[in-house]
Amino acid sequence: MLGSIGRLAVRRPKAVLISASVVLIAMVALGVGAFGVLKAGGFDDTSSPSWKARQAIQNQFGGEDNLVLVVHARSGGIDEGAAVQAGRDLTRRLTADHDLAKVVSYFSTPDPALRSTDGRSAMVLARVLGDDKQILDTTKRLLSGSAADDAAVTIRAGGEAAVNHGVNGQVTKDLAMAESLAIPLTLLLLVVAFGSVVAALLPLAIGLVAILGTFAELAVLGRITDVSVFAINLTTALGLGLGIDYALLMVARFREFLSQGSSVPDAVLGTMRTAGRTIAFSALTVAAAVAALLVFPFFFLRSFAYAGIGVVAIAAGSALIIMPALLAALGHRVNAGRLPWAKNQGSAAPGWGRLASLVMRRPALMAVPVVALLAVLASPVLSAGFGTPDETVLPSSAPARQAADALHDDFQGNQATAVQIVTTGPADAPSVAAYAAKLSSLPNAVRVDSSAGSFVHGRPVGAVQPGAAALATGSAQRLTLFTAENGHSATAQRLVKDARAVPGPNGAQTLVGGETARLVDTQHAITGRLPYAIGWVVLTTFIVLFLFTGSVTQPLRALVLNTLGLSASIGTMVWIFQDGHLSGILGFTPRPMDTAMTVLLFCIAFGLSMDYEVFLTSRIKELHAQGADLHDSVSQGLARTGRIVSTAAGLLAVSFFAFGTASVSFLQFFGLGCGLAILIDALLIRGILVPAAMRVLGRSAWWAPGPMRRVYERFGVSEGGEEQVVPVPELSVAGKVG
Repeated sequence: MLGSIGRLAVRRPKAVLISASVVLIAMVALGVGAFGVLKAGGFDDTSSPSWKARQAIQNQFGGEDNLVLVVHARSGGIDEGAAVQAGRDLTRRLTADHDLAKVVSYFSTPDPALRSTDGRSAMVLARVLGDDKQILDTTKRLLSGSAADDAAVTIRAGGEAAVNHGVNGQVTKDLAMAESLAIPLTLLLLVVAFGSVVAALLPLAIGLVAILGTFAELAVLGRITDVSVFAINLTTALGLGLGIDYALLMVARFREFLSQGSSVPDAVLGTMRTAGRTIAFSALTVAAAVAALLVFPFFFLRSFAYAGIGVVAIAAGSALIIMPALLAALGHRVNAGRLPWAKNQGSAAPGWGRLASLVMRRPALMAVPVVALLAVLASPVLSAGFGTPDETVLPSSAPARQAADALHDDFQGNQATAVQIVTTGPADAPSVAAYAAKLSSLPNAVRVDSSAGSFVHGRPVGAVQPGAAALATGSAQRLTLFTAENGHSATAQRLVKDARAVPGPNGAQTLVGGETARLVDTQHAITGRLPYAIGWVVLTTFIVLFLFTGSVTQPLRALVLNTLGLSASIGTMVWIFQDGHLSGILGFTPRPMDTAMTVLLFCIAFGLSMDYEVFLTSRIKELHAQGADLHDSVSQGLARTGRIVSTAAGLLAVSFFAFGTASVSFLQFFGLGCGLAILIDALLIRGILVPAAMRVLGRSAWWAPGPMRRVYERFGVSEGGEEQVVPVPELSVAGKVG
């Protein structure tokens, strides 16, 4: 098939390019609608108790309060003069707003729980109506209009709606900044790497096609199922990176053939026979790793699978269809715009070959320090804690973050981190009172509000407030359990588990929700599905690499080394983002590792590591099949791919490191984590540990038992091998290993 595509590109390059242009225009027209159909959120398991509690509260009580306004008097107390009048005016405006429901205000219901301990602030609670997009639009309108500061008070918005508004707005700004840095810098580095303006533009063109094509895919999927707006982040970074990876390999191999005296048609066909097959297998391994995200019950993670699989397929397809036509059309003009100092060489980098030779002569001396370094970097993983996104992912200057800090520091019981409990059946007042009293007696419980009144340490406090009646319907009861603990802390999670263990009033079943309960359920959902995801990644990696190499030791070697590199990357992220090192430089608040983003980092980084694994292994296998011994196949294989892998890794790392300029910490985490994983893999794993492992394995590097060898002979793929082994210039062969 690849040969047929290559022959078509040689014979009809203009027809291929015109057809591709028509498809690209259609993708652009379709992809424009992607942003309108993608959704925020997607972090919940819709089969979990916390989700069911949220739905029950929605159906029985009109939903949870998702907007908390902290009204602070500019001078004096909140009950004095202009401040109290401003609060009443705010309450009146919100009550009249048709996009809000259940407005509960200290200024209309002077509940002491809604007043700060210092008497200078008060809360106004509301439910913003609509789907995720409508909630974001309404929140934006409120914060710039009826809920804005005035001369008497300042207003800070907290709660889920305000946090989502803040995160989405900041992410949009951060992505624009990251792309404005990454794209020009990438183009500059491509020109330097290729030494030619024309050759440098080709990978960028493939990356652009991959991004636009994936936008079109997401626009279609967004109309069929829930797709997270954050999938755009992965599309831009991975699309640009993989487009560059694949096009870089194609262009480098094409130029190598030309430098060896091949005609343009022969160079195109040779590139498809070798680099084309490598790209096809590389794309398969990356897509398989990303597909592991489909096993998780959150559409946030599944959306990254949709985007990842799409961008890999489109990037590979573009490289295998559009790039041969471009190379055939350009011919030797691929080197046009050459920089004065650039050499007219193929892809060979003798320095990488000499490094491989040195490593294979002294594998233990070279590999042990690298393994020790990676083990040290990985060690913080042992102390990792996990959480879900909340206001602490925002910078301390963000209004939603300031509101959350005020709720935690100045009020009795944090409304945003309260545990929400709802019964699935009716209950009488005495049983509700007894149940609320038991809940209030749990360790780290501050107060429990119910239709039977408020309880502290097992005892009722004050008279039953007029609004308490709204906490009961004919078929359900709602209770709110407040705690002073951080919502992500182990004590807060233990409180949720303790609350779930308390029998409901009159034996009624209960559902426990709230932010901490969502964290508990999220962790349970991920840990429960993680073995399936890991099993899928291991199985598909083994199968694909076996079919590509015919060896069972090569897939096992790849899995061990890639896992070591990934562990080092994730351990470093724990050291930075959880332990707080570099927080002053990067401007984030140390917090537990984001559970979903850690899984995402693992799958994406593992897939990219397999990308470079296939790049290197394919060249080693090609040389081995042509009769080269172990030393020559490894050293020349690294010499001829080292520059490609290191350049591709550097360019892809730039795309991800650009996210380090973000103000949202989980974007920083993902970008820096992926960028570091890519560099560790390209430099330490490919440059040192792979040659060392090949030297240790020796002849068993290509071993497979008889039955599996027969499977490979029937179903495996062999690299085209018409070339002869060409020694790399300046490559020392001293100390060759047989």
